[in-house]
Amino acid sequence: MDTLSILKSLAIIIICAKFFGLLARKLKAPQVAGEIVAGLLIGPSVFNIVQTNDFLSGMAEIGVILLMFNAGLETDMDQLKKSGLKATLIACAGVAVPLILGTILFMCFYGFSAPGTENFNHGLFIGTILTATSVSITVQALRELGKLSTEVGTTIMSAAIIDDVIGILVLTAVISLKNPDANIGLVALKTALFFAFALVIGYLVFQLMKKIDSRYPHTRRIPIIGMALAFALSYIADKYFGVADITGAYCAGVILCSLKDADYIGRKMDINSYMIFGPVFFASIGLQTNLRQIDTTILLFSLAFVAVGLIGKIIGCGLVARLCGFNGGDSLKIGVGMMTRGEVALIVAQRGLKAGMLDSRYFTSVILLIIISSIVTPVALKALYARSGKDAGGKTENASAAVKA
Repeated sequence: MDTLSILKSLAIIIICAKFFGLLARKLKAPQVAGEIVAGLLIGPSVFNIVQTNDFLSGMAEIGVILLMFNAGLETDMDQLKKSGLKATLIACAGVAVPLILGTILFMCFYGFSAPGTENFNHGLFIGTILTATSVSITVQALRELGKLSTEVGTTIMSAAIIDDVIGILVLTAVISLKNPDANIGLVALKTALFFAFALVIGYLVFQLMKKIDSRYPHTRRIPIIGMALAFALSYIADKYFGVADITGAYCAGVILCSLKDADYIGRKMDINSYMIFGPVFFASIGLQTNLRQIDTTILLFSLAFVAVGLIGKIIGCGLVARLCGFNGGDSLKIGVGMMTRGEVALIVAQRGLKAGMLDSRYFTSVILLIIISSIVTPVALKALYARSGKDAGGKTENASAAVKA
């Protein structure tokens, strides 16, 4: 592909992605949904004026790494430590139940197969996509309701953080099954070795970065070193340990998340991600999706996929929350609050496409899940709080109720 064609494609992608992203935000939908729609419109689904190529795929790859690095930077280690057993159990159930239900759903449509077969592995990957949780929409809804700092709000945020960590581990294990000679024990060992390596290197890097941060606060060298660390760990994870490169990027973010300048690093990374790499990645999802290939089976599967994705989180997280001592109403709120999916689900799906474990037509199902869950979750939470009239602490729901009491 020549340079002029690349420049034309980038100009079209950036303008269209930003326009539809802002339009989506005006309509109270996730901005990434608009960027995906832009990719659908300029891709083979509608106008077919931009085609994917190695250059755009490479840029999308960088976009994924930056997104996961930012996700790691946003990890609140203090909150993670305080979350305790309840949030961990809720997160585990929030991964396990959708994983199982998603696998069963795929095989209900395309036939049941024995573990280890290609069909079973594809089903397992569909389940893996459903494990992801993105609570940015939930956080905003809870903030507007004044419930973000309650036990329910804190539990949702903590469980979501742990959910992401477990989901990345599951993704790494499932992708490794693409190799027919893969030994799950060896995969687990290599994954454990990588995290041990990341722990040791992370401690040394953190101590070094802490000194640099105290001596040169808010200087550009800090985010530059951070970005280099993200790329380096991504490379090492994939090249030497067989672990997904996004796992390395996430670990790099976690290593630096406790720095005083962690927010500063995140803001600088956001500039790169917001202006070019993010739009290219999300638009590339649309570019790789061809809606003209959708048939009745895919449409029915997509609807079932959305239903299972929503119900799986409610059952898994809500039921375990109930077993952990939350009352019925709060358990339901936790389950509903964990329903939202976002960019992590897209990243997982894109990884499946790259590994040959997912067909591009299933991106339609993922996109529908993101859009619907982002709309349904805040509406459902508002309705649940309005009906219950009380939060987890037993306090009155609003000022008027307090005056009446």
